[in-house]
Amino acid sequence: MRLATGVIGTRTVFGPVIGDELRDIGADGRWTCLADALGEAQRDEVERAASRAPLVQLDELTWLPPIPRPERILCVGLNYRDHAAESDRATGPLPARPTIFTRFPSSIVGHDAPVVRPVASTSFDYEGELAVIIGETARNVPAEHAMDVVAGYSCCMEGTLRDFQRHTSQFIPGKNFDRSGSLGPWIVTPDEFDAGNATLMTRVNGETLQKAQIGDMIHSVAAVIAYCSTFTTLAAGDVIATGTPGGVGYARTPPRWLVAGDVVEVEVSSIGVLRNRVVDETRLEWQRGRP
Repeated sequence: MRLATGVIGTRTVFGPVIGDELRDIGADGRWTCLADALGEAQRDEVERAASRAPLVQLDELTWLPPIPRPERILCVGLNYRDHAAESDRATGPLPARPTIFTRFPSSIVGHDAPVVRPVASTSFDYEGELAVIIGETARNVPAEHAMDVVAGYSCCMEGTLRDFQRHTSQFIPGKNFDRSGSLGPWIVTPDEFDAGNATLMTRVNGETLQKAQIGDMIHSVAAVIAYCSTFTTLAAGDVIATGTPGGVGYARTPPRWLVAGDVVEVEVSSIGVLRNRVVDETRLEWQRGRP
């Protein structure tokens, strides 16, 4: 099953995508957002609701991230050996535990929405990743049971402002500029996705710049969930971006920074293609209130 969220007119819609249509299961008021409908226990109810839900044509939809406002977006750094090797932070042996940092929901847009290169930096880099969506509340999950709390998988473009990432030892500033990353186009449920045999690719203007097998991750999805659930209670709709492979822009000679007009595509086999065009931020003076 594919599950998506979008806007049509002034109304937010969400539910299963079947063919060229979204079945808006939120129309009857039972669920307020897609995060409320995740989890294996609700699968039959979602399918029944979808059979009678209003239909929305995908070509009329403005895509949002499948989970527009997750409680947590947790990200794994240096989780592929080739990216760890090319990193300017690579020192000594590979990390024994996942390197975790956070993103804010305001830094993420949906499929086909523009991603923004901010005025403050020209070092805008791409990172294609597999995202894991949590389906139920979970704490202290043993690794052998971690996959039981996964609602599904999505594609992530974890856009990064490298100079801000390097200002200190903390990754967070470079990872959280407004609308600098993306997630989507939908969530694919675990019964339709084989992580061990899936391929991740990132293309810029049609050129493949990253390609890896998901199974090559240093810390598996199960290990990452188990680790994260020891320090925070995971909730339905939480997103874990599992790391990017080698081939990022800053490691190339010369560096390959994203510029306005570039089209970035992140493709994960059995999920689909997440596509975004890069635009430049309009130079603004000091802002008060929501931009």
